[in-house]
Amino acid sequence: MKQYIELTKRNIRLFFRDKGAVFFSLLSMFIVIVLMILFLSDMNVNTVTGLLEGLPGHDTSGDRKNAELLVLAWTSAGLIPINAVMVALSSLSSIIRDKTEGRINSLYTAPVSRVTITLSYITAACISAVIVCVLTVAASEGYLVFKGMELLSFETHMKILGMILANSFTYSAIMYFCAAIVHSEGAWSGVGTIIGTLTGFLGGIYLPVGSLSDGLKDAMGGTPMIYGTVMFRKVMLTELLTKTFSGAPDEMVSIYREKMGIEYSVFGHDANMTVCLTAVLAFGAAFMVIGVLATAYSKKRDR
Repeated sequence: MKQYIELTKRNIRLFFRDKGAVFFSLLSMFIVIVLMILFLSDMNVNTVTGLLEGLPGHDTSGDRKNAELLVLAWTSAGLIPINAVMVALSSLSSIIRDKTEGRINSLYTAPVSRVTITLSYITAACISAVIVCVLTVAASEGYLVFKGMELLSFETHMKILGMILANSFTYSAIMYFCAAIVHSEGAWSGVGTIIGTLTGFLGGIYLPVGSLSDGLKDAMGGTPMIYGTVMFRKVMLTELLTKTFSGAPDEMVSIYREKMGIEYSVFGHDANMTVCLTAVLAFGAAFMVIGVLATAYSKKRDR
């Protein structure tokens, strides 16, 4: 246990000491924020105000303010799983450096099991992702409260924390598997580029899920990204949706929730909170087992 804790602490320190790694792990988040500010925010706000226009008891200025808060919260909910992915990926760059610089052989020849080494890498990536995601929630909520949103309840914060833990574990396990089969920094950089590009699409950030074809929506269901994003949206947007669409027909609210990926169905089945959480954890457990097997295979190959 002591060896596991020391290795985990070492990997966490390696990540946070590397300011470049921390910055680039947040680059996808910055890209999403810029896209929202320059291109997508006004379009999404206008969509909401257009739906509410003419409804009794609604005024344009109030609707626009509520719509802006809703879109900001929608964006924030998408940033959290993106950060979980990218921080886990950047944190596990330490494996690649250990391989290329020969330190991994020293670890493998030390009196420490490979399972312990594997778990230390995954745990370090998970803890790093949790720290960054919690800070993301704090910063996002602080800005939203400053803009006029009510502070989220304690129960909601606990749900968000639980979802952060689940997503961070899953993406750490997935990224460990990727790192286990990659053996050069150039290849790892390519993996990072591909993953960084895909996360915004797979999470339904760049394009709302409702604007995609049924085939693409079902394909997204083959990754944990969409399930994680849907969970955060369901929890973080509940009160804002109620406030924004007060007095609106249920059908209108339902259409908006489906269009913006707050509700999601895969192969004709609704993905509720239980389904989403189960899917995220199942991906994590599967890739953790695969990662351990990949490490065990490399041990046999090294003999």
